[in-house]
Amino acid sequence: MSARLGLRGCVLRAATLILGAVVLVTGCVDNTEDESPKVPKVPVAKVEAIAAQLPPKIARSGRLVVGVNVPYQPNEYRDPHTGEIIGFDVDLMDAIAAVLGVRADYQEADFEKIIPALEAGTVDVGMSSFTDNLARQKTVDFVDYFSAGIQWAQRKGHPIDPNNACGKKVAVQRTTVEDVDEIPAKSKACTDAGKPAIHKMSYDEQSAAATALVLGQVDAMSADSPVTAYAIKRNSDTIEPAGQLFDAAPYGWPLPKGSPLAPVLQAALQHLIDTGVYHTIAQNWGVEAGVVTTAVINGAKG
Repeated sequence: MSARLGLRGCVLRAATLILGAVVLVTGCVDNTEDESPKVPKVPVAKVEAIAAQLPPKIARSGRLVVGVNVPYQPNEYRDPHTGEIIGFDVDLMDAIAAVLGVRADYQEADFEKIIPALEAGTVDVGMSSFTDNLARQKTVDFVDYFSAGIQWAQRKGHPIDPNNACGKKVAVQRTTVEDVDEIPAKSKACTDAGKPAIHKMSYDEQSAAATALVLGQVDAMSADSPVTAYAIKRNSDTIEPAGQLFDAAPYGWPLPKGSPLAPVLQAALQHLIDTGVYHTIAQNWGVEAGVVTTAVINGAKG
């Protein structure tokens, strides 16, 4: 799937999307909205048998240090009123921490610096819509918690075929799989066939890519399916899906290779799945189409 390399696959700022409206600003865009969804927190109790498996350092500190990159709506982004990091990923990680009897301590970082921070030991786990893939598994392990794919969006009345976008302008978030893998491969197929290349328009934040599409500055946007769904939901009068979801792959929480924390997070996630809390959190954020039924480590097959 996509995702921030991430496959974010998680990610120029030029404007802010506000419930389908566009507010132009100068300079960089704050990825904020006048109205954030009022999503209730799901109460979660500590599970002693799982918490007892925590690595001693984390258990003693009472906090799970989580490397995160924002904004990436609806998974992780800042509430415009409180400045708090919110989203589907955040609510799920908070629930994981509750099962373990600790507090999730979110440390914001550039997306590409999260895995190096894991290797350096400055964060315990990453949480930024990382796609689990075999290339990344050479460096980190993943606890997979969601299934996403690539989904394109187009302006209403201006159809575009994701498999035949030669010569078109396509917005992506920089460093995502869409940016690094998908669009370059499709563009090469165009030029190999004697057709014009795809004009890839890379933005630092996903919100700016969506804004470019809403404003008609690009012909399409390619992003992870929950991200595209969220953008369409908030701008349904302007943009719509283009083609079908493809290249489904798991999102995972990256950890250092061989980390003893991985099976603990896996057990905590399975508990949330079995008790229905996980599904409720996904429903609260409108991403239930990507829920999984089994928590696995390094589940990517390609």
